[in-house]
Amino acid sequence: MTGGGPGLMEAANRRAYNAGGISVGLNIQLPHEQTANPFQTHSLSFRYFFTRKLMLVRYAKAFVLLPGGIGTLDELAEVWVLVQTSKVHPFPIFALDRGYWGGLLAWMRQSMLTTRAISPSDLELITLVNSPEEVLESLSGLSRHNPS
Repeated sequence: MTGGGPGLMEAANRRAYNAGGISVGLNIQLPHEQTANPFQTHSLSFRYFFTRKLMLVRYAKAFVLLPGGIGTLDELAEVWVLVQTSKVHPFPIFALDRGYWGGLLAWMRQSMLTTRAISPSDLELITLVNSPEEVLESLSGLSRHNPS
């Protein structure tokens, strides 16, 4: 399941589509930025971001964040706080590309953690990875330790 747009979202949808799997795109109606990619077996279009984010989170077993812009940062914050406050079922959050996301987490440790705006356990909710294989390895380890 992706946000349904071009670029990295399209690449993820294309991979699932070409493998014969289910490829869901949750598209947002924007005046000029996003168009739905053609590699979706199920395509939903949303007018409001909050509805789209609700659907992204509702059926998530894990959340893999790719390098992106302000919308991606917004989705990270939303998902992170929902897991942190137990407003959704707990699931792992991965940020793909340590070089891209590492600076944000370093700033959070240096600024937010030292001023006690967040707790150390908040930072444990996100895992930095450099490859999809690391995500799969981590998820495989979780399923072996948690049979539910």
